[in-house]
Amino acid sequence: MTNLDSNNNNEKKIIAGVLGILLGALGIHKFVLGYTTEGIIMLVVSIATCGIGGAVMGIIGLVEGIIYLTKTDEEFQMT
Repeated sequence: MTNLDSNNNNEKKIIAGVLGILLGALGIHKFVLGYTTEGIIMLVVSIATCGIGGAVMGIIGLVEGIIYLTKTDEEFQMT
């Protein structure tokens, strides 16, 4: 892996982690990582349930954001 790839993955890790913590219910962090289907599912659940499911999706996003930020760069790259 080149240094440029490493920097790009580190930026993605930080962006996805922060978005997961702040906007986890909307699944924006999933779109950043390229998981479009999962992002759409989180977004639809949050909107379709008028926020009730959004609370659950928000907790999931919060946990995922924390996990992304606590992983090493190598662990993040492998996932």
